[in-house]
Amino acid sequence: MTTTTTHASVDIARLRQAMVASQLRPNAVDDQRVVTAMATIPREAYLPSTAASLAYRDTAIPLGRARYQNSPLATARLVNAVEIVPADRVLLIGATGGYTAALLVELGAVVTAVESDTELVAVARTALGDTATVVEAPLTEGHAPGAPYDVLFVDGAVEELPDALLAQLRDGARIATGLVQNGVTRLAVGARTAGGHAVQPFLDAECVILPGFTKPAAFRF
Repeated sequence: MTTTTTHASVDIARLRQAMVASQLRPNAVDDQRVVTAMATIPREAYLPSTAASLAYRDTAIPLGRARYQNSPLATARLVNAVEIVPADRVLLIGATGGYTAALLVELGAVVTAVESDTELVAVARTALGDTATVVEAPLTEGHAPGAPYDVLFVDGAVEELPDALLAQLRDGARIATGLVQNGVTRLAVGARTAGGHAVQPFLDAECVILPGFTKPAAFRF
């Protein structure tokens, strides 16, 4: 059998390799497993057809309805920092079309991916098949039936992490998330403990802001 490689597929493969070379390697994505996964997984397959041509751009991708695909670098740095190990049970918040879930699965994680947008849920379920559990639900609610989780991975920036999500983590669970602090988005990692949780920013970076995670305004006299 002869396999024909189209010009389009070659161009996409080149764009994927260029993403790795220009966006990941120079920016402290040093877990080779993450680099390999992002060099292999077709990001365009996890985007709505209207956005697929933008798959390898170095900024957030508009998906419609006020939702965005996080930039490759933001997602890669969070995955790199949280140090996924095989069989980690991961609660992924902000699944969009399933790309980050696919990365986590490639690293050996068992992924429950939560997405609130019905059209993006359909994309994710088609692209991921039975490799991950895709749940349509408000992002702030997570998926309690799958708890306890070893990792909370928020693929976007939030002002605060809701108690509902933290309650679904085991003690010692790792956390990777974007944060919105004084109008600046930062990437952070941390952990849940018996007494609460703590996350520490490690990089100021563009990170899409997820809806529904606004901190209540402080009361003023």
